[in-house]
Amino acid sequence: MRFGILTAMLLLAGAPVFAALGGDVTSIDADRVHAKGALLRITQADRYSMHEIRTAAGTSVREYVSSSGKVFAVAWQGQFLPDFQQVLGTYFTQYQQASERARRARHGRGPLSFQDGDLVVQMGGHQRSFSGRAYVTGLMPAGVDASAIQ
Repeated sequence: MRFGILTAMLLLAGAPVFAALGGDVTSIDADRVHAKGALLRITQADRYSMHEIRTAAGTSVREYVSSSGKVFAVAWQGQFLPDFQQVLGTYFTQYQQASERARRARHGRGPLSFQDGDLVVQMGGHQRSFSGRAYVTGLMPAGVDASAIQ
């Protein structure tokens, strides 16, 4: 019995902690570590704060945190796409399914934009120049407009 508990504790201690869309503000540092990046700045707005991380690859990832401590939006810009599984967290599977449907429905190339339930994703760019944003409408603080997520 003792061996099983110790093994479980060691496995859990080594498990990655992901902060992401819908995650808690206290785990944003896990995103920075995962991306081998640096926290550039924290900007305080009236109803939220924005935490900007620069990844080792040079991509800027901004996480928007409500006053209740939840990440309600993420945005990115840079030469490389961020690790979507990392930044979208529990919304990653929903993103995969919805983006596949959106890609099949559109004709040609160009920006990808879709809403699937509360999840909104908008992205575009080309090789070495990508940008986008994802947010959860149900988590956005009252009075915050989606145009603030950049």
